[in-house]
Amino acid sequence: MIVSQTLKSLVQYLAEGFARIFSPSKDRYPVIGVQPFEGDI
Repeated sequence: MIVSQTLKSLVQYLAEGFARIFSPSKDRYPVIGVQPFEGDI
């Protein structure tokens, strides 16, 4: 029983990590548009 519960916890931990890495980003950056470049080349 303990082995199956440990295995279940391990699989869940790995699946959550995999989902977090490969899921779309949830960053909420403000929409500021294109910024003009005013520096020297």
